[in-house]
Amino acid sequence: MNKIIYLASLLVLSMAKTAQAEDGSRLWLRTEMPEDITLCLDSTMPDDDGYRISGKTVTARTQMGLLYGKYALLRGEQGESHPYFKLRILNHWDNLDGTIERGYAGNSIFWNNSQRSTLNSKHSTLNSQLIKKYAEACASIGINGTVLNNVNASPKILTQEYLQQVKKIADILRPWGIRVYLSVNFGSPKALGEVNTADPLNAKVRRWWQKKVKEIYKVIPDFGGFLVKANSEGQPGPFDYGRTHADGANMLADALKPYGGIVMWRSFVYGAKHQGEDRVKQAVSEFAELDGQFRDNVILQSKNGPLDFQPREPYAPIFDHMKHTPQMAELQITQEYLGQSKHLVYLAPMWQEFFSYVEPSRLVGIAGVANIGLNTNWCGHHFSQANWYAFGRLAWNPTLTSEQIAQEWLSQTFDSKPSALNSQPSTLNSQPSALNSQPSTLNSQPSTLNSQLLSVMLRSREACVDYMMPLGLHHIFKFDHHMGPDPGGFKADYPIEWCPVYYHRANKDSIGVDRSSSGTNATGQYREPYRSLYDNIETCPEEYLLWFHRVPWTYRTKSGLTLWDEMQRHYNKGVAEVDDFAYIWQQLKPYIDEQRWEEVNGLLRFQQQDARLWRDTCLKYFAFPARN
Repeated sequence: MNKIIYLASLLVLSMAKTAQAEDGSRLWLRTEMPEDITLCLDSTMPDDDGYRISGKTVTARTQMGLLYGKYALLRGEQGESHPYFKLRILNHWDNLDGTIERGYAGNSIFWNNSQRSTLNSKHSTLNSQLIKKYAEACASIGINGTVLNNVNASPKILTQEYLQQVKKIADILRPWGIRVYLSVNFGSPKALGEVNTADPLNAKVRRWWQKKVKEIYKVIPDFGGFLVKANSEGQPGPFDYGRTHADGANMLADALKPYGGIVMWRSFVYGAKHQGEDRVKQAVSEFAELDGQFRDNVILQSKNGPLDFQPREPYAPIFDHMKHTPQMAELQITQEYLGQSKHLVYLAPMWQEFFSYVEPSRLVGIAGVANIGLNTNWCGHHFSQANWYAFGRLAWNPTLTSEQIAQEWLSQTFDSKPSALNSQPSTLNSQPSALNSQPSTLNSQPSTLNSQLLSVMLRSREACVDYMMPLGLHHIFKFDHHMGPDPGGFKADYPIEWCPVYYHRANKDSIGVDRSSSGTNATGQYREPYRSLYDNIETCPEEYLLWFHRVPWTYRTKSGLTLWDEMQRHYNKGVAEVDDFAYIWQQLKPYIDEQRWEEVNGLLRFQQQDARLWRDTCLKYFAFPARN
């Protein structure tokens, strides 16, 4: 009973918020928790940290269930709920110098530049209060794991000085039900100079990993395990020694097994082994024959699509092939290819689309590449917070709709009590937008302002696809940083699969990549009915048309327009949508706090300009072959 009282006190104190500026730092945790809440432990409930809510009574089998239940009560839930996935993990691509690969919200909350000289100091630079706030935010949406460092891992993370820092972080996260994991460099034994090889079948190497794992668990008894990126983009791996992915993963799994640890082995692979092979086929080529050869504590972690977190991709066919190997889906919360926290793009519709093809029951968990940094609002864009929130909610319950999640987030982030935001009638009619002479697409019927904001969120991902890469176009971003269009991008000293021209191959006759059975046969990697559906240009969904087919410019789309005219229509529609978003936000000014309104307004204006840049650059580039 004392534990229940302690937990209740912890939660009430953690949710008590003092008045402060609306700078986004409080995320969706802006509402005080009701003090008259009854917490009950019930040993008859399933042992999975689920909860049951009736009125203001929260019942659970575990203390973590009570914690999750209290936050569920805060967002208005009633009834019983249990986590669908056991593993609900954020992957932080944070480097030990404090920078974040594909991070757009400032530096790391875990590591910083000055730590290298102060890690062994009594005056650690670790911001424990900030990490505690991070932990609370994660726990409030059911996230139960954190990978603390970049998949392009430094071997130094396994040295004692950094493990002591990991211990401090783990101690802060533990009361919130969050386990820590580490990305490891496969070549660490050799890189650290302790063994002259990293061959997974070498007895000295295997002993090195066993000793290292024992050392980790002595410091962090509930350590979760390793995330590994091997033999991809220059990272070391078992191929360096003529071994397989199974050989490498199983070596680590054997070292972790006595302690209950897992290996999350990424399937994101492409490179010299597959010279000339279509990049989107390489994961299946490399892993399918290994199905059933991995230890039972190895989980294959695969991106939602077969390429690289594009605004739209078909689902990755590797999920169809690994029938005897546990799998996790890797989703990208940080917007590497979707405006990098400068564009308002709500990602739940993308992830919901993925789950419409890949049955959640095939997965043991999902991982999300985090969008969190030291910026005051955590995520760079106030609306990018919704993607962190949506990831956690879908990890708990993948059957939730994008609309449900957005409504939850909006009500907690912009309005905790009935107010003008969701009670005043909107005066939005078909008025010209600020940067466009076209009328707003909003209907003229009065509706709540909150519903207009919901509409913006739900339309935003499709708008992004339209003004960036409609009809299955993909990977035509600027080199390396992936911000802005570069459809003509080509560098002779780059691998061809890094060049935008590789992904559209436009000439005067046609555009697109033939991945049908008459081309690279990437369609052959899919299960039926999708194999046949995608293989036939007449049945292929138009959102994947140029992904799977090489299409003449004169091809008639379902609208009756030629491919070229249809492409122009999509680009113009995407720009018009963003203009609409900016116009709606202008009308919301009286109902949103000043700082957040100004910051979002500035970013929406940038998004309007960037959407035009995308449209104008791409249409100008493709106009020459299309008209000649």
